[in-house]
Amino acid sequence: MFHSFPLLVLLLIFLGAAVAVWIAGTYLSNTTDVLATRFGLGQALGGLILLSIATNLPEIAITASAALSHNVGIAIGNILGGIAIQTVVLVFLDIFGLGRQDVLSYAAASLELVLEGVLVVAVLILAIMGTQLPKSLIFLHVTPGALLIIALWLIGIWLLSKARNDLPWQEKGRAPDTLHGHRGDKTKDTTQKWSTSRVVVVFLLAALVTLVAGVLLEESGDGIATHIGLSGVLFGSTILAAATSLPELSTGLTSVKAGAYNLAFSDIFGGNAFLPVLFLLATLLSGQAVLPQAKNTDIYLAGLGILLTTVYLYGLIFRPKRQILHMGIDSLVVLVLYLVGIAGLFAIALLP
Repeated sequence: MFHSFPLLVLLLIFLGAAVAVWIAGTYLSNTTDVLATRFGLGQALGGLILLSIATNLPEIAITASAALSHNVGIAIGNILGGIAIQTVVLVFLDIFGLGRQDVLSYAAASLELVLEGVLVVAVLILAIMGTQLPKSLIFLHVTPGALLIIALWLIGIWLLSKARNDLPWQEKGRAPDTLHGHRGDKTKDTTQKWSTSRVVVVFLLAALVTLVAGVLLEESGDGIATHIGLSGVLFGSTILAAATSLPELSTGLTSVKAGAYNLAFSDIFGGNAFLPVLFLLATLLSGQAVLPQAKNTDIYLAGLGILLTTVYLYGLIFRPKRQILHMGIDSLVVLVLYLVGIAGLFAIALLP
């Protein structure tokens, strides 16, 4: 859309959209926490359903647009390419949100988050399995892989809703708690005093701003990549992935600063579990079996996403207190694995 624009104009659009996403993300986080409380969802389930879908609105728009234009390669890359870097957002929340105060995976004490992480891994494994099915296996614009993914996601949502009230961890039947596991006295946000209808309106407006600004980020970022000569795969896994992760970074930092650590974690895990659901949307709109058209780089990035999620699952279970470079050991391992993984991606894309 913006390929004909000068590089300076593209940079200004990119920066302006980034600022809009950042501001909207603050309102999304605050209103989601209020709605989750008033509707009895809890931080983890609220992040999984409300916040994760709202912050992934740009991905929904891009996937729909790519599918309608039969450019399924962009749709696949958009869905699988951003999961790894969205997981790395947790590293930045650990460093800049908590710093020396605590380790994020220690502060977020909830077995619900472990179950959400398991759902991410399960959905991504199904997506990888779906890439190996024949392209001819499609009926009424629907493929078995896409159907199984959305079925698993819905079952996961149902199990998490049950887990919130009826899931034993210890003999007393509740997860181990910490002083920081839930939003506490840090919250001084005026949205807590708003009426529910006003909170819903602000949430929807912030979601709309996130959608529009997110699309502008991706389109201007694509134009910038064209100007500087960056290949599609490398652009998608670096500039584009970073741009589409800005809503999660903004909402996550707001949540962590307010003490809503479960909400911050759940936004990332929830978004990563939700993204593969979009394969059904892409399949319906394009009329093609989308998953079997995934490239090696797409499958590679999905595997990287599983690996990084698994590290944080260990962190949530073992809850390390030790910090290195202002982050937990799990965050450090995730950061190192991501950098090594991206180096491998460059090797796949550039070397014969």
